[in-house]
Amino acid sequence: MTTLPSTTPPRLASPIELDWDALEIAVERNAPDTESYLDLTTGRVVVIMAGDTEAPARRQQVGDNLRNYLRVEPASSREQYRWMERFVGSVSDEALRERLIISIDGKGAFRRFKDVLLAYPAERERWFSYRAELLHWHIHNWLGQHGVVSASPCPWGPPQAPQDLPAVPGRPVVHGTESPGEALRRQARELVEALPAIELPGVIAYLEFLRARAGERPPAPAGERDDELDAAHDRVRDGGGERPAMADDAGTLRVLT
Repeated sequence: MTTLPSTTPPRLASPIELDWDALEIAVERNAPDTESYLDLTTGRVVVIMAGDTEAPARRQQVGDNLRNYLRVEPASSREQYRWMERFVGSVSDEALRERLIISIDGKGAFRRFKDVLLAYPAERERWFSYRAELLHWHIHNWLGQHGVVSASPCPWGPPQAPQDLPAVPGRPVVHGTESPGEALRRQARELVEALPAIELPGVIAYLEFLRARAGERPPAPAGERDDELDAAHDRVRDGGGERPAMADDAGTLRVLT
């Protein structure tokens, strides 16, 4: 790993033509081996992905022109997890709210959350609308923080602070400090232990079927990055960092070799 000195990009004297779609994707992305940089001269986003054949050339491109690039700061997985929590708290359907609370407990929370919403198109659409507002507000604040002004308006309209969702009281009953997932596993163990041994082969066969089905789930649709968010969030839960960075907070660019 080679460390190159860098300076903070200057505030722009004139607007630039931003690639809004690419910037939105970069802010949403939380892949562990991906970095995105905004070209302050063209408005385009340079994406550097580990393993990509063009990655070395792009690293060199950024490293040779440090003052012309600004590292895109994605919404952290922890922040996006809090978005899910606030949304779940606004769901008025008690049964759905309970399923969603259970779905966001533990590893793989983002994908399970989306899987539950597939059967509830109205709530799914409400979630996507709410999340888009939060992402766009994140972009607006990030651009303002760095003095970046676009020559053309963003395609999703004038920036507006997202409204707080109304919280609906109520959540699943759990025992002590157990999470919803832990409570369900405990209940499942108690039920299995109460069954006569002759019934266990059928139970085991069904559980193996469920495990196999979970392993065969289809990949996330294009444009949805639940697996990236899950990987980032799981690293945080396990005590790791949010994601490795080519450039640290002090502005030093780290070029992987």
